[in-house]
Amino acid sequence: MLSLSRLLSGAIATGDPLRYGRRSADLPSHLLHFSADKKPVVVWNVTRRCNLHCMHCYAAAGDRDYPGELSTDEAISVVDDLAAFHVPVVLFSGGEPLTRPDLFTLSARARDRGMRVVLSTNGTLLTPEMAREIKQQGFSYVGISLDGLPATHDRFRGMPGAFEASVRGIRACREAGVRVGVRFTITRRNKGELAPILRLVEEEEIPRLCVYHLAYSGRGKKIAREDLAHDETREALDLLIAQVRDWHARGLDKEVLTVDNHADAAYLYLRLEREHDARADEVLRLLRWNGGNSSGTAIGCIDNLGDVHPDQFSWHLGLGNVRERPFSAIWRDESIPLLHDLRHRRERISGRCTRCRFYDICNGNLRVRAESATGDLWASDPACYLTDEEIGLAEPVNA
Repeated sequence: MLSLSRLLSGAIATGDPLRYGRRSADLPSHLLHFSADKKPVVVWNVTRRCNLHCMHCYAAAGDRDYPGELSTDEAISVVDDLAAFHVPVVLFSGGEPLTRPDLFTLSARARDRGMRVVLSTNGTLLTPEMAREIKQQGFSYVGISLDGLPATHDRFRGMPGAFEASVRGIRACREAGVRVGVRFTITRRNKGELAPILRLVEEEEIPRLCVYHLAYSGRGKKIAREDLAHDETREALDLLIAQVRDWHARGLDKEVLTVDNHADAAYLYLRLEREHDARADEVLRLLRWNGGNSSGTAIGCIDNLGDVHPDQFSWHLGLGNVRERPFSAIWRDESIPLLHDLRHRRERISGRCTRCRFYDICNGNLRVRAESATGDLWASDPACYLTDEEIGLAEPVNA
């Protein structure tokens, strides 16, 4: 994740993570990306069942039973192992995690064991009563997906009325005192509704917006052709940067982040450099600490069947199963070829990345997108929109 708002406003300085020794166990949640030890944030897809049928769902979830999902006792053992491994954050996802009856049993266990708990939901099932329970449970954040205005969002989600139900869920969280934000996955189909979503965030007094680039996995692989063109991605980033600066100038405390295209970090730095911003060098240092894509290092995934993956988009890439071996043991085992290669990926990655001057703040971008587009896990990510001149190549290099 790249926090445009914190980096542009100066709300984060290099001294902030240094004050905590850059230790993930001690860092506040908004500084975790700058840790030196990179303990994994775990995305846990506790169920694959979902009441919606979203066209870009990486889990290809549906409204049916999925045999073999972890039992409550098995899931509690996972929580205990994650806590002993000092995982800083557990993000409960799905499918739709609110369809899992024991969700709050698991979240309470995780909270009581000292981990931050986060919820990723479509928001349609979120009643005021449930929002109050989420508050009582101690969730530090709830992310609710909105992919456009009503007609567009409902098409994305495969259910009439999904937009209104999700907005009701957002309002229920705000009224219950739960920190809530919007998750917006941008494609050619909805790029024109980014500006209206920004207005909605302001009008509804929503404190956070995460703009996700399309990951070519699950059903998202089927709509890869609808990913933004490079110039469209630049236009979206420019719009977000302008909005962040406008909100900051007006004293509105809102956080805007981009997710899953790590070229955004280099683009932000280049903007600051071009504008002769005094903070450009400090931002570059923070971006180096952030390190770009962290699949297999600072992000990991456990799916509904207990399989462990390098990230939530890589369900076809397995590292082991928590029924057979604890997550902590799997994550420490660099004899697993894929885990080793991801942590030493510079030796494997090919194409433009090999000579990019921003490799240390991007780390090769999203591997699953490269693999889906080219058939090669180590090829250049086609969603990188930086020019050869920007990344320091003397002449074009074939990806």
